[in-house]
Amino acid sequence: MAAEASLLLALDLTGTFAFALNGALTAVRMARLDIVGVVTLGMITALGGGIIRDILLGSLPPATFSDWRYLAVAAGGGLVAFFLSRRLDRLAMPITVLDAAGLSFFAVTGASKALDFGLGAGQAVILGAITGVGGGTIRDTLLRQIPSVLRADLYAIPALVGAAITVATIQGGVYGVPAALGAAIACFAIRMLGVRFDLNAPFPPGGSHRPPPGSGDGGRTDSSSS
Repeated sequence: MAAEASLLLALDLTGTFAFALNGALTAVRMARLDIVGVVTLGMITALGGGIIRDILLGSLPPATFSDWRYLAVAAGGGLVAFFLSRRLDRLAMPITVLDAAGLSFFAVTGASKALDFGLGAGQAVILGAITGVGGGTIRDTLLRQIPSVLRADLYAIPALVGAAITVATIQGGVYGVPAALGAAIACFAIRMLGVRFDLNAPFPPGGSHRPPPGSGDGGRTDSSSS
């Protein structure tokens, strides 16, 4: 149990750092924000999904506020992005990669924690996906974009796959570091394949997969949003 708790914490903090970098770099790239705005958006991106997860599970106060490491890691990620912004603010791919990494780790930890709280397999998969997309959804809303989960190339689907693999390995009694990393890698690979090959979930018949002008899609990086 101690090893599993340590694994969950390590993945959670890694995802927190990745999403903090992503949110802060997105702020630098898409909005003229000062250091407070950049770090704040990074922290919201990093911590939003976990807060939603813990509130839905009744795990109060959320881990973000009961463990100083979450706030420290999120703030650190935002500051790193701020001070490296001159080198990174024109690079689209690092933002997308960080987004995929955060999505992957949070999908795994969200599903795992949901099972620890006694939720069923289906509910755990859904909560894992919500954990993965929650922070990015808040980020996009604050930047006045249509959230990535509603329009990006295979965004929610990879999170669902990663969460489903996590649930299957836990219920199969084979969960551990290799299984957790395997689930995260599967989520990451599917997300990046969607970016690379412009793959999308099905759209309504006869509809275009490109959003209309003015829909807030200015933040797309390559063929994806971040």
